[in-house]
Amino acid sequence: MAQLTAQIVSYDEEFKRHVSKLIRACGVPVGIIEGGRSAEGSAPDLVVVDIRVDASSGMVAIERLRASSGTLSIFAVAAAAEPDLILQSMRAGANEFFAWHGTEQTQAARAMEESFHGAVRRTAARRDAASAGAKAPCVTYAFLGAKGGAGTTTVAVNCGVELARLTKRSTIVVDLKSHLGEVALFLGVRPRFTVLDAIDNLHRLDKDFLREIVAKHKSGLDILSGSEQFDRPNAQDAPAVEELLRVLSRIYDFIIIDAGNVINACVASALYAADTIFMVTNPDVPSIRNAQRLVERVRQLGAGSERIKVLLNRASDQHLIAPKQIETALGYGIHHTFGSDYRTVSTALNSGVPLTTTNHSEIAAQFDSFTRHLVGMTEEARPEADKRRVFLGLF
Repeated sequence: MAQLTAQIVSYDEEFKRHVSKLIRACGVPVGIIEGGRSAEGSAPDLVVVDIRVDASSGMVAIERLRASSGTLSIFAVAAAAEPDLILQSMRAGANEFFAWHGTEQTQAARAMEESFHGAVRRTAARRDAASAGAKAPCVTYAFLGAKGGAGTTTVAVNCGVELARLTKRSTIVVDLKSHLGEVALFLGVRPRFTVLDAIDNLHRLDKDFLREIVAKHKSGLDILSGSEQFDRPNAQDAPAVEELLRVLSRIYDFIIIDAGNVINACVASALYAADTIFMVTNPDVPSIRNAQRLVERVRQLGAGSERIKVLLNRASDQHLIAPKQIETALGYGIHHTFGSDYRTVSTALNSGVPLTTTNHSEIAAQFDSFTRHLVGMTEEARPEADKRRVFLGLF
């Protein structure tokens, strides 16, 4: 194992000395560097940021560090584990959060040290895996509907199935739709566990535990089913949802999130985690109005409005609202358009068979094209039978 390099950002010299000892006691070779660069000029693998006294300055430091590197491990150390502070630090770019218990060997301090040691070892393992050419970073897609019935779940489910089928890479669909999600129903699966089992067991959430609670689809897609409770997940579960998505990102290559059509605290956590937010809307006045409001809400949350891409669903030749008008109203170009084919989609929903698994269907061809574009696959890679399909559209 190559030496791990670490930097400690703090004005407290006693704190820096103690954290240096803590890092070096982790069972992996570690070099502590000053000034942000090692002697040979390389950036550190790990940075510990002290936010105990001045949290606002600490957040600025974390944001700056995250902007400099997407792979840097950043540990935030605060005086107490306050939920708002944890969320702020994670959104700023921290990978880990620890509450500081001083140098006294109390039970809480020992627990913190064990957790800290584990985090440093994970950092070393990730760095070694990356240097050995291990898996690429996880990509997360969130699908947000302008209103109920816009086709958000249909798009999310079929995109997930196609990603798993085309790439042969690990893919999971997470149902975060409030008030009884329908992802499992659309896929014809009866799961034993739901997303609540995951967020209620974060302390044991690893690859082996996930294998027990996710449902499997024959396409290779994993399913984390929606809650069967009306009142959960709720605002108090938002930090757990953020942590869940972080855990999943370390295990899967692709995460598909069905976010429903309401931006609550848990959905906001998903939007913060998403690489791309697909806004699914229909070409009618209620959908466009709601899409405008949701886009504005994403901006208010600071969840990265530049990551929004508009999917126009149920389009037809008789444009009641012209695509240019929709783009003007939303302030975004239409990324992809799906046509209207009510009968085909209804049959798929009622049978629990995804559109993309129906042989040589026109709808499947459209999802094939959309998903290939997402992962950068060329038309030349498509089988000749698929190339002859005619795109008719999607419900």
